[in-house]
Amino acid sequence: MTTHSDISPSLRVLPSVWHGVLVYLAYTAVFYGVFILMRVEYARVGESADTLRSWLLPPTIAGFVVAVVLVSVYGWWRLALTDRRRLPRWAAFVPALAAVVALVNMLLGNYATVTPQMWVYLIGGCAMVGFNEEMVNRGTLVVALRSRFGETGVWLLSSAMFAVFHLPNIFFGLGGLAIVQVVIAFGMGTVFYLARRTTGSLIASMLLHGLWDLSAFASHVPYSGVLAPLLGIVAVIVAAIVLARERRGKSAAGLATARQG
Repeated sequence: MTTHSDISPSLRVLPSVWHGVLVYLAYTAVFYGVFILMRVEYARVGESADTLRSWLLPPTIAGFVVAVVLVSVYGWWRLALTDRRRLPRWAAFVPALAAVVALVNMLLGNYATVTPQMWVYLIGGCAMVGFNEEMVNRGTLVVALRSRFGETGVWLLSSAMFAVFHLPNIFFGLGGLAIVQVVIAFGMGTVFYLARRTTGSLIASMLLHGLWDLSAFASHVPYSGVLAPLLGIVAVIVAAIVLARERRGKSAAGLATARQG
């Protein structure tokens, strides 16, 4: 949970669950509202410069504005971007492995139809997606959920909400495959959570998320998509182990403090 030592003088709003949920709902409403207005077909977003310009950039730009404005209003930048409570370094092998998979996917990609203009849209759009979705889910939601829940609950709830965010793709061309995407997104959300907790910085999660999406949209090869479920399973197992150890360590420290008192 958020402690007094976590509170910064720059905070305008004290962290609470409903404030985090408000950011999540506002971002979701604006993002998918633009999807509806632009009649986005999710599976075709990376098809051409026109689809990227019309279907990738508008919702991500609108979402970027929402995220930046609300985090600034709250004054949560420091809490959202940094994490003093790091997990063991060895757990960083999971996000590192995800980065390797994304890079290999890029190296093996087929870019015959990717124009220079498309590269600009892809890199800019995926960078914004990485910023937006991490700021909302591993940033403000983590800060908000810590005001009420222990870290295991924070991980599970923030990853579940990140997964559910993808459910509306049922109506934007994915159909029943959106259910599979939701399940995979929970695992990948855990990968991004581990990136934050092992490095102490949300920037690592943003960069990894942006790279992962770029490898999927630009390369036109399926390797990252095929390996995503396996990465997710490994991430969930690792997160469960390290968070259980962290919880036991805090309990032991609390008991020792109580005995000394």
